[in-house]
Amino acid sequence: MSTVIEQPVEARLVAAAPRMPNIPATLHYDRDDPFAVRMTFPAPATLEGVEVCWTFARELLAAGLLGPEGHGDVRVRPYGYDRTVLEFHAPEGTAVVHVRSGEVRRFLEATGELVPTGLEHLQLRLDHELAELMRDA
Repeated sequence: MSTVIEQPVEARLVAAAPRMPNIPATLHYDRDDPFAVRMTFPAPATLEGVEVCWTFARELLAAGLLGPEGHGDVRVRPYGYDRTVLEFHAPEGTAVVHVRSGEVRRFLEATGELVPTGLEHLQLRLDHELAELMRDA
């Protein structure tokens, strides 16, 4: 069984102009980092011209489907019946994207099959990680 889930999603960038261009993005989940989700935007879709990856809690993404969540760099909230808004805050500015809620739900269902919600701690290899830290000390 694979330990990684990657799901392409279509994101719509909300800009000052009335046009909302579609940009490709990928949601990524790895059993070795069971609490986290990554959302990656390819270089052509970013202002800097380099791939941008945001890492945030899987729990934040799930809760954001139901209501506004987040107080830091990443915020998630529902938008209408079938959209979810993700806000990414950085010193350079804020990016706001809409994704289909169904795509997010399918992604979260797949991650839940890989690592059930509430059992993430069972995936952590704390003894191994601690031994690695002590070896380098």
